[in-house]
Amino acid sequence: MKTLNIKKMGLAVGATGAVLYIGCIILMVSVGREGAIFFFNSLLHGLDVEPIIRMSVPPLDALFGIIQTFILGWLVGALIAAIYNVGIEKKDQPE
Repeated sequence: MKTLNIKKMGLAVGATGAVLYIGCIILMVSVGREGAIFFFNSLLHGLDVEPIIRMSVPPLDALFGIIQTFILGWLVGALIAAIYNVGIEKKDQPE
């Protein structure tokens, strides 16, 4: 089996998280409060997000959110790749 490139996996997961975050921003801006509540309630299997949803997010907070999501995603992706690689190295070694 091939090993995973830790940096590339981190980049892929981080970028995916950032794109999803931006998609969430676009969704909330385009459908408004009621549409966002309907969407997220449906997505979260009926969990009511109405009391916690915040529509007026300052642009700087949104930018920090995108950056933090990317960093957290990068760390998660890198950790998954590292654990995966350790798992294959043990499998491939003769006993």
